[in-house]
Amino acid sequence: MKAYGVNELRKMYLDFFESKGHLVMKSFSLVPKNDNSLLLINAGMAPLKPYFTGQEVPPRTRVATCQKCIRTGDIENVGKTARHGTFFEMLGNFSFGDYFKHEAIAWSWEFLTEVVGLDPERLYPSVYLEDDEAFEIWEKEIGIAPERIFRFGKEDNFWEHGAGPCGPCSEIYYDRGEKYGCGEPGCTVGCECDRYMEVWNNVFTQFDNDGHNHYTELDNKNIDTGMGLERLAVVVQDVDSIFDVDSIKAIRDKICEKAGVTYGKNYDQDVSVRVITDHIRSASFMISDGITPSNEGRGYVLRRLIRRAARHGRMLGIEGLFLAELSKTVIAESKDGYPELGEKAEFIFKNLTQEEKQFNKTIDQGLSILADMENDMKKTGKSELAGADAFKLYDTYGFPLDLTIEILEEKGFTVDQAGFEKEMEIQRETARGARAETNYMGADATVYEQLDPAMTSEFLGYDELTCEGKIIAMTTETQVVDQLEKGQKGTIIADQTTFYATSGGQEADKGVILSDCASFEVEDVIKLSGGKIGHVGHMVDGTFKMGDQAVFHVNEKNRNLAQKNHSATHLLQKALREVLGTHVEQAGSLNNASHLRFDFTHFSPMSAEEIQKVEEIVNSKIAANLPVDTKVMSMEEAKETGAMALFGEKYGDKVRVVSMGDFSVELCGGTHVKNTGAITAFKILSETGVASGVRRIEAITDQGVFDYYDQVEAKLNEAAALLKSTPAAMLKRIESLLQEVKELKGENESLKSKLAKDALGDVMDQVVEVGGVKLLAAAVEDVDMNGLRELGDNLKEKLEEGVIVLASSKAGKAFLVSMATEGAMKAGAHAGNLIKAIAGCVGGGGGGRPNMAQAGGKNPSGIFEAVKKAKEVLESQIS
Repeated sequence: MKAYGVNELRKMYLDFFESKGHLVMKSFSLVPKNDNSLLLINAGMAPLKPYFTGQEVPPRTRVATCQKCIRTGDIENVGKTARHGTFFEMLGNFSFGDYFKHEAIAWSWEFLTEVVGLDPERLYPSVYLEDDEAFEIWEKEIGIAPERIFRFGKEDNFWEHGAGPCGPCSEIYYDRGEKYGCGEPGCTVGCECDRYMEVWNNVFTQFDNDGHNHYTELDNKNIDTGMGLERLAVVVQDVDSIFDVDSIKAIRDKICEKAGVTYGKNYDQDVSVRVITDHIRSASFMISDGITPSNEGRGYVLRRLIRRAARHGRMLGIEGLFLAELSKTVIAESKDGYPELGEKAEFIFKNLTQEEKQFNKTIDQGLSILADMENDMKKTGKSELAGADAFKLYDTYGFPLDLTIEILEEKGFTVDQAGFEKEMEIQRETARGARAETNYMGADATVYEQLDPAMTSEFLGYDELTCEGKIIAMTTETQVVDQLEKGQKGTIIADQTTFYATSGGQEADKGVILSDCASFEVEDVIKLSGGKIGHVGHMVDGTFKMGDQAVFHVNEKNRNLAQKNHSATHLLQKALREVLGTHVEQAGSLNNASHLRFDFTHFSPMSAEEIQKVEEIVNSKIAANLPVDTKVMSMEEAKETGAMALFGEKYGDKVRVVSMGDFSVELCGGTHVKNTGAITAFKILSETGVASGVRRIEAITDQGVFDYYDQVEAKLNEAAALLKSTPAAMLKRIESLLQEVKELKGENESLKSKLAKDALGDVMDQVVEVGGVKLLAAAVEDVDMNGLRELGDNLKEKLEEGVIVLASSKAGKAFLVSMATEGAMKAGAHAGNLIKAIAGCVGGGGGGRPNMAQAGGKNPSGIFEAVKKAKEVLESQIS
């Protein structure tokens, strides 16, 4: 048997199933689409759920994929064993009501034995204990002796996920030989040791579970096959674990080279090497799909992966930033199967570097705080860190919970995870809305699921704003109906329409659907599964019935303004990449008739000069009257044009490429102006941060720009009137007023200072000695914090050496200030600790440095007690 590499095996598998009539589809993004049940794609079948449930018609009844997947349920075990990993590639062949058990079993056997060349005598199938049909196929059609076919129970060989499609499984195990075994006499298939490795799993989806374990036979039976590519490589290459297969070993070796260690010599070092190897794979793939580090959802999963890898790099003694460099190896090893890794390389490097830098800034501080927490636990005899403390580390210092757990575990401590979750829940509460009911698909349950999945709509709106269409379906908000009457809210679906449905950042068209006796106002337009377009709104007049012909009329003014803003985002994205760098990627957009919003990846606020430069570039391209050209072509042809694609978007065989002269080329399904000159003008209103590494620009075009300057001019005139000036003379008037304010402020400060000194009087006779250190503690009336500090500075000069404590009240609040000279500090005085000790007297808190500190409180009546207590505190410090 040849020891095929990972990239070879992937191609062999897909080519084999293509030869069996399967459509080979590219891996879907790791970001699930319309599936609230998943944070990240974790199985080959997950993105194909709509085809299994019949909600959507598959592009072919036979499909094969190699799907990138991430599972982090057992992240704490990654590295500790050579079995666990968070990222893996899942090979899958799927049948949607086409072939079933006979073909699935035969092809799995043919691929493993004839294509890959595994020894048939070392392969052992298993079946569900009640699945006699599968047992017979293995025995009579494939020719496996009955004693080599293993029957297992529901736990091992029956796939189900609550309510919905489910069925028995048939797995194939490979005997890797005695060297991988446990040596026990009864060691066989199903043993926990590493000798018999499961390499293939055929799931026969033939039942529907009603959620109460009542099973009915499905009319359309499906095949869902899964095989871990890395596992297959372990068997084919005859190596110990996934960390030893060629493409993963290359990363492992790079880490060892950077750290100056040899793999397999030291367990703790091996753990760190495996953690980094796995996590840098996951992180590189996640970022290539547009996921960026954050404190929520999948962004948090990415953050904890990067930070765990960075910490283990430190433990190995790797100096400086290293993750971006490692990701180059990940990209080199996997870009054959996943070209997006190469296309998004700079974006991957930027995100990894930024997150690693950020972690390096906080980790030392966090480790110091955690060390203090450890000492406190030791002193009090506790072995568990409080959930609130773990949350503080997460919230303030960016420590993922599992990192805190991992660090403490190494020292014999545990963490109150339930307490941590309670704190997290409190934080989430304000930001979380009520979650809609979800179905098996993990999507919000809607009335549209009842519609025929084969039904579809044709969009004619690129070239026309009005067309005739036949109504093929209608719904109210809760049910599918045959007619809609005056006053009713609902959705109309037609065989063809000119209405653009919200997608790609462009908001839906507005308009009306008309017939001789009925009218329906369209308030929103939505994309439904299977290519259906839903017009959401209400009946204004008359009645529409199923099968009626109607005129679909888009509001022209609304469409024109919206597409001007949409076209401007294309110019904006290219301008941002020119000014800020090619790491800039679209992270979201919204374009409607009033304005545009564009989210993009960048790691710092834009300067005024950068904003101005971007604005200038966009306006220059508008003034250049660039032709806007749209062509439909294959994805391969589109890539050759250099067209920018959206993260995570699943494009079909044919894509629309929108070119604006030679300046901007993007894949886009939206509507656009015919010439950039139609945009008229472009103005950026704001640039803000919306998430870690994501910035947002809000801008306007065309009429919006004119309206904006009309408003600015109106405000300018209003301000000039208030200043009793004209817009032209306003600057001089403001300068004059500012000078006047400055002079008055100076006079005011002088008066306040004089009043404070007068109120204090001559207090030098109140100086006392405490352990050889002079102390001046005094109260003064009606002086704020600034005044107290100024008084303290003056008195310190008079005192020369010693400690000063001043207290006052103003507007119902108490203020305390303490100062200590160099000599006093050498004797033991500490202004910060002194203030902390007396602040409670005025019902407040505070602190500061050894030489200067201040505090505030809500209880002015405690001022004299605080002044009196100062002597007692200073005595304790000096003694």
